Amino acid sequence: MSNTNSTSDSQSSRKAQDSQHSDHSQNSDHTHETQGGSRPGTNSRRPTPVEVLRQARSQLAELTGLAPESVSSFEETEEGWSLEVEVLELARVPDTMSLMASYQVELDPEGQLTGYRRVRRYERGRADARGR
Repeated sequence: MSNTNSTSDSQSSRKAQDSQHSDHSQNSDHTHETQGGSRPGTNSRRPTPVEVLRQARSQLAELTGLAPESVSSFEETEEGWSLEVEVLELARVPDTMSLMASYQVELDPEGQLTGYRRVRRYERGRADARGR
């Protein structure tokens, strides 16, 4: 008989744990929604500049297949965000001869990429001409 009571107690305890775990999962999902950036149709906070930079680099890499190396300009605009991202287009030996490109990247206020275009190509080892 003692085993029956233990089993019953174990089942009750297990149900309580499952309920707590379920509540915790729902709370962490809700926390993720409010902290993890915006989702369409929600009133979540605007992303921070660092989050925008990360999103821009990630989205540009996914769309172009090129590895972003740096962000050379970054500003908030009336339409969202505007960045210039330097990417490696063609690796060469020596590295100073690698072909680089600057991409103008536009994002909406939530940090979603709305457009990009290549604005120039250059060899890694070359400096800009004077006055540019």
